This record gives sequence, C-alpha cells and structure tokens, in this order.
Amino acid sequence: MAIPLSPFHILSALLLAFSLLTEAATVTYDFNITWVRANPDGAYERPTIGINGKWPLPVMRANVGDQVIVNVDNQLGNQTTTLHFHGLFMNGTNHMDGPAQVTQCGIPSGSRFVYNFTADQPGTYWYHSHDKGQYPDGLRAPFIITDPDFPYADEVDEEVVLSVSDWYHKEMQVWIPKFLGVENPTGAEPVPQAVLLNDTQNITVSVKPGTTYLFRVVNIGAFAGQYIWFEGHNITIVEVDGVWTKKAEAESIYVAAAQRYSFLLTTKNDTSANFAFVTSMDTSLFDVLPDDLNWNGTGWLVYDDTKALPDAAFVDEYNDFDDFNLVPYDEMPLLQEPHQTISFDVVMDVLGNGKPYAFFNNITYVSPKVPTLYTIMSAGDNAADAAVYGEFTHSFVLDYEQTIEIVVNNLDSGKHPFHLHGHNFQVIQRSDEDAGIFDSTNTTQTTYPSTPMRRDTVVLRPSGHLVLRFKSDNPGAWLFHCHIEWHVDQGLIATMIEAPLQLQKSLTIPANHIAACEARGIPYTGNAAANTVDFLDLKGANVAPRPLPAGFTARGIVALLFSCLAALLGLATITWYGLAEMGDADKEAEKKRLEGEGSGSGSGNREAVFVPEVVPVKQ
Repeated sequence: MAIPLSPFHILSALLLAFSLLTEAATVTYDFNITWVRANPDGAYERPTIGINGKWPLPVMRANVGDQVIVNVDNQLGNQTTTLHFHGLFMNGTNHMDGPAQVTQCGIPSGSRFVYNFTADQPGTYWYHSHDKGQYPDGLRAPFIITDPDFPYADEVDEEVVLSVSDWYHKEMQVWIPKFLGVENPTGAEPVPQAVLLNDTQNITVSVKPGTTYLFRVVNIGAFAGQYIWFEGHNITIVEVDGVWTKKAEAESIYVAAAQRYSFLLTTKNDTSANFAFVTSMDTSLFDVLPDDLNWNGTGWLVYDDTKALPDAAFVDEYNDFDDFNLVPYDEMPLLQEPHQTISFDVVMDVLGNGKPYAFFNNITYVSPKVPTLYTIMSAGDNAADAAVYGEFTHSFVLDYEQTIEIVVNNLDSGKHPFHLHGHNFQVIQRSDEDAGIFDSTNTTQTTYPSTPMRRDTVVLRPSGHLVLRFKSDNPGAWLFHCHIEWHVDQGLIATMIEAPLQLQKSLTIPANHIAACEARGIPYTGNAAANTVDFLDLKGANVAPRPLPAGFTARGIVALLFSCLAALLGLATITWYGLAEMGDADKEAEKKRLEGEGSGSGSGNREAVFVPEVVPVKQ
C-alpha cells in the first residue's frame, strides 16, 4: 500500500538528502531580550520577557549535527539574564550551559553574549533563563532537534509541539521576596493563577482523519506538574527527555516541571465530532487551593471546524502512566556497580533569620563569588579538591569515566522533579509515596531493571526515595537540583565537579564571557571566595545564615515573632504614658493616691491608670 507523502515526510526526505550532500548547517538566532506586555489567560496584563519585541517566544529548531549560535542582547534594563538549553549535554562546551555564577556571569543589561554549541542530541528540549528565578516571567520555550534516524519516522505524518505551563500574574521580583520572607516561615509556594497551553488558553489543533501525529509535549512551567489526556484517543509514548523509547500505550501522562514527552496519536477515520484534550495542574503540590483557581486547561482536536467544541469531561481520578516502566529504544543495559555513591536527604526548613530554605544534607546552596567553572579553570591541581568551591555550593568531585550513583531520600511531604545538567541518568529505583529512605540491604529495593528508563528530570515522590546512575564522561561543572523554581530559589541545589583536570586541558573561556563578569565587577579567577593566592583559604566566601537554635520550629518562630511584637507594643505604650504630661484629672488622682499612702492607710482607694495589658500570642 502506498503511503501518501505528507509535509512531514517531504521535509524529512529533503533534510536527509541535504545532509548527504553538505556538511551540517549553522543555525543562527538573534535574540534581543526585552520586556513586553502580555495577557495570555485574558485575566491580567503584565510585563513579560519577550524576544525581538514578541511573546510567546519562538520555538528553536535545529537538525542533529548543526552548529547553533545564539546572539543574546540583554535589553531588560533592570535585570541580568542567561540562557540554559535544558537537556543538552553541552559535551565539550560546559561554558555554554547557562546557570549564572556556575558556568558564566549573568549577562548585564545593555550587553551582548554569544552561545555557540553543537546540537548533537535528537529530541525534545527547551531553553530558559537560569538566573534569579527569572524564567517564569516568560523567558522559556521549546527547542526541537530533528533526528534523521528517528525510529518511528515511517509512522508519522505530522508533528505538533505543545507546551504546558503554570502562569503567575505578578513578576518574580515581586513574588520571591515574599516567598523567601520571614512572613512565610513554612515555605508555602505561591499558587499559580492560571494554566496555559502554548502560552494561551482554549487552543485548537486542526487534525485530519486517519492521520498519525507526533506530539511533542514540554512542561515549561515553574511549579505545577500537569496531568494530560486526550478524550476519545489513546496515546503511544515514544520519547522522554530526549531519549527514544520502546512504544508504550497510555491513557494519560504526568509531566512534571521541565519534563518532556513525545507520543504518537492516530486520529479517527471520520469527522463527525471534535474532541477535547485537557491539562490539569497537580493541585497536591499546592498548600492552599484558591476558590477562584481553574486548574484545568482545555484544548481541542478539531476534525471539523463547523462543528461544536465539546466541554471536557473532567475525571475524578488520574490514571497516568508510570514512566519507570519505560524501556529506552537503544536498550542500554544497567550500569554496573558504582565507583562513587552520593546520598542526599531532602529537607525543607527555616534558618536562624526566620526565612524558609531547602536543603540537601542540611546544606542550602549559596552562589560563590567566582563562577564555579572559572574556579575549575584557575585552580590548577587544586581543582580536584571540593573545598575550593566553597561549602555552600555543595560540590562533589567526580573522577573521569566512572559510574556515579545518586541516592535521594525525600524527608519532605511534597513531590520534587530532580534534574541533572550535562547528562541523562538511569532511574534504577523509585519508591512509592511514604516508602521512607533507601535501604541498600533490602533486596526488594535493589532489584534493578536490566534496561532502566533514562531521562534528565525525574519525580521524587513524597517521603520516598530515588536511585540514579550515570557515567561521568562529560567534564564540567553541572548542577543537580529540583526543577520547581521556588525550590531552586530556596537552595535545593548541589554541584557535580566532573573530571576538572581533564576539563582544564580542553576548554577555553571566550572573551565575551569574561567581559560579562568585568562589566559587573565579578571576579573570574580564584576559589569560591575569590582568593587567588591560597585556594584552600575560603575566608570571605558567601555563606548561608546560621541555623535555628535547637528546638525551634517554623510555627514557634511565628509565635515568638508575634509575642515580641506584642511586648514591644506594650513597652511603647508604657513609655508613651510615662513621658506624657499629666492632665488635671490625672494630677488630682495622683494627689489623692499620695495622700492615701501618707496616712498609712493600707486600704486606701488606689486607681490604676492607663496600665496596658500585654497579651501573649498562643503557641
């Protein structure tokens, strides 16, 4: 049976033919980053970060092997910025990874900066700011790298890119100080005001009958995971986070912040009806559920635009696919016994300043004075000593070409999507909710799959655990962090210093990267404290606030705070009264009181005048 040539097939054939005749192309993007006004949910217009005067942002595209050049001109006026190309390993180009004070200095307003790297991984990715919690203000969009060897190419007729996102009505500069303030000691994350599909609402996707579509779904949100399903249609998963998978049929999927899925969807053979599809925010992440919040977003597969768009039939229970059961298409076997194991306990708590923080092993991340990559490049042999990167970058030095195991125990009651820069990892164990910490002597927990699922962002369940493995074959400074942006702001970050001595021999930092530091007066040599004489002397390094005194809790701090305020108010009232001049009535009352005391009468009639009552706050 002949297969009709669709635009997807024609484009793929042309790309393949062109690649055989020529070398890889150079794909150039010129991004002038500015503030624009946008109102994507129709409820609130706000400043949003746009590119070239527009928002939503463009979907970046390249083919495998292309050289990608992104010329950034920061014209925000009031903020620095960076770009991170999420999921790309940046092998050999660690300085293009993007996190501020890790692999570069933030790009000053009015300055230019060049990202230059090879797109050598096929799949679905995204780009976003990695500077001061900025990307929820709009600086994020999908990035698609086309694969000439896509294993299911013969089955696909068309492609649809679908981003999902939570959305806030106020800028992060407004939210972050409140979220990290003493008035929020429990660390309750701000609840989004809306859910978006392709940065808008009520979208329609025109489809043809009897056609197979490759949907590429990216959660570009800051906080909420999303349950996604298509009414009247099943989907077949074929990719997660840039890794092609064996086919897996699903009714619905759960896409955490920063995760990506690609799936095949074959339309019906008739056009008698249109069908809704739904993305529903995971409200279990929210401490409160505002009465006016609509956590569902609806789109439609439109077979016939003359027919009605049906209401979505919302479900009482989600039946999402468990991604742990996915098998990579390449069937990469389980990495064997690790050379190095790193264990993290996840805790959310308050420090001595009364503000909420997030911790790996009781360490909350604090940016160093010198970007970590630049410390590697300037430290000589000391680069192999984790101490030079400072205690609060929480750095681990990894030897080259070793099997690394990361164990993450969730001592928190919330979900956490963890992401590793520079790699994807094998997810060899993930517990159910409330399973407790990982026990390496428990054979039930250590019976690992032979071909484990691989991805770069994975969900840690509440009060559960994860075990991940990867190969340390990509020298650089790579972050491991929760991808809920509020938790990044709270410090739920560690740093992998991978093969630093090998990196020194292979990498040169471009002049425009150094210029970004010089423009802001940020040192670009030395240890975490910017000490270039003695790299093991960390005096003056940035540090976290001191811990709470033993026995204090977040609730206790609130009670203490209000008790202190009440006491201060009482003292102020007493002082005001003591300094105020007496009126005639007061003077007469005082005269009678003194006369009573002078007569020796123990039962004199004494009036209590203006004595304030100090009421303690109930704890």
